[in-house]
Amino acid sequence: MSKRAGSFVTLRQVVDEVGKDAVRFMMLTRNSDAPLDFDLKKVLEQSKDNPLFYVQYAHARICSVIRNAAASFPNLLLDDSSLSKADMSGLNDPGELKMIRELASWPEVVERAAKSQEPHKITFYLSDLAASFHAFWNRGNSDESLRFIVLDDLKKTIERVALARAVGIVIGSGLAVIGVEPLEEMR
Repeated sequence: MSKRAGSFVTLRQVVDEVGKDAVRFMMLTRNSDAPLDFDLKKVLEQSKDNPLFYVQYAHARICSVIRNAAASFPNLLLDDSSLSKADMSGLNDPGELKMIRELASWPEVVERAAKSQEPHKITFYLSDLAASFHAFWNRGNSDESLRFIVLDDLKKTIERVALARAVGIVIGSGLAVIGVEPLEEMR
């Protein structure tokens, strides 16, 4: 854009290019009185540098974990009611505990964001939660005992699937609060 040359891009053009969810999320990554540099290239990237992609990818990965757990353990009940009753006392890895602490702070984050009229606090929180989930996921790539689905340990699988589902619920509700649709699959 150039004010001097008289060239500009309308918000409609940006929405048509990247979608309403991307525009909404990116606009909410800054305080309302802070300038926003909308980097179209960054918004179209499929990397951790694109905050919406990173959060959506975490949600889609969680949905995939649940689908894969259901396929690996066909008799296992993985509905929310069953997972809410899971004994999660075996979750003691620092990455697991970090996600649990972040989940526990969700109600306070919403309350502070609402009281201060600062919705960017929600996008920051979602980005941090997604980063914690991805970090634990990546550790599971090099250490099989840290995977969400541990084929020879049903108890650990249930604990981690329940944790993943809790993260997915919070990410989904956080996205809903800011008017962005959570994705179950990345295409």
